[in-house]
Amino acid sequence: MARLEENKFYTAGKKIETLPLPAKVFIPIIQHLGKPCDKLEVKINDQVLRGQIIATSEAKVFSPIHSSISGKVIAIQDWPHPVLGKAKTVVIESDSQDKEFITSHRSEDEIKKLSPQQIREIVFKAGIVGMGGASFPTHIKLNPPKQITSLIINIAECEPYLTGDSQLTIEKGKDILLGIELVARCLAAKEVIIAIEDNKAEAVKTIQDLTANTAYVVKVLKTQYPQGGEKQLVKSVLGQEIPPGKLPFDVGANVQNVSTIYAIFEAVYKNKPLYERVVTVTGSLLANPKNVLCRIGTPIKELIAFCGPLKEEPAKIIVGGPMMGIAQFTDMAPVIKSTTGVIVLSKNDALTKEEDFCIRCGACVKVCSMGLLPCLMNQAAEKGLWPQAKEYGVLDCMECGLCSYICPSNRKIVQSIRRAKLELNK
Repeated sequence: MARLEENKFYTAGKKIETLPLPAKVFIPIIQHLGKPCDKLEVKINDQVLRGQIIATSEAKVFSPIHSSISGKVIAIQDWPHPVLGKAKTVVIESDSQDKEFITSHRSEDEIKKLSPQQIREIVFKAGIVGMGGASFPTHIKLNPPKQITSLIINIAECEPYLTGDSQLTIEKGKDILLGIELVARCLAAKEVIIAIEDNKAEAVKTIQDLTANTAYVVKVLKTQYPQGGEKQLVKSVLGQEIPPGKLPFDVGANVQNVSTIYAIFEAVYKNKPLYERVVTVTGSLLANPKNVLCRIGTPIKELIAFCGPLKEEPAKIIVGGPMMGIAQFTDMAPVIKSTTGVIVLSKNDALTKEEDFCIRCGACVKVCSMGLLPCLMNQAAEKGLWPQAKEYGVLDCMECGLCSYICPSNRKIVQSIRRAKLELNK
């Protein structure tokens, strides 16, 4: 792991602002790991309400999709997707009424009586996925095949620029604790550890004050990247190494992002599906960078305008963090459930240096958070030697980007690793 230039000062400590209701939303039917929601529950010209299910699936691994506004379905078409490039998308035109599909909340007594299976069912119906970027359906993660000893709440937010999780913790700390209690009950975890990096002083104080009279442990970690990766966080918090090919539950751990926890709170206490989230909209080109609460399906163009004006035409727009995020070919790509940030970069910020020959310095090996050999995987991939790339551990790579970041020859290591994964998964 390594210490990176953070650039969080643009939005650190800025209160979450709500984006005005969009005129149209573009809601992809795939916003999670697993199969797309290919079973559409709506058709063109249908009227829908905020929080209404618009797409599901009969697959085992999926998460249902909900409308984020009330209005009329005007199209079902291919549309830019911030991760996949393009995907089938339901386009809804707002009626400006923002009418809600479900208005009733659960009582305290009802919530206390919920069984673990009932909590999982609520989480499933609410369409909740991992909101730190992984987008794995949360209801499956809440039903691990092995007993969980340690529930770890991830507030590391180790990517540069991003501040949404820490600001959510500051503003919604009490609700987050209620969400933690639900997940701990669901997993029957013996201990709860809240992990947060030491560069988030206000969030650290908030969570320490709120947990002072509880059994929850707050672990303040040294700021490093990629601390927020599940395997890295388990090692930092529990001192346990997760073997290659294994997952946190194999060592008795379950890691949940803080934004996911808050979504679980809202689903159980407010009967609210996941149709909006906090996104950090930031970069030196923006006059007013902000942490923004916005509806799923809102084009990132509208988030940029809300935080503008732009000082000049951006050279690159990244959805996610600068290390693991994805550069966009259009600003009409929408916010999806896993969108943590929108970063607008100038020509100087986005400067790409010319790639040179590998000088065998070993820098990429030293910083690899998975203990792999990025230089060898890169060489195997460049030559199309896919079995050798697999032997070097390419499938265990988390694509954190540190190898490319540290390389003095500016080798495009992560890109070659992604290519190898695609070839091996054909």
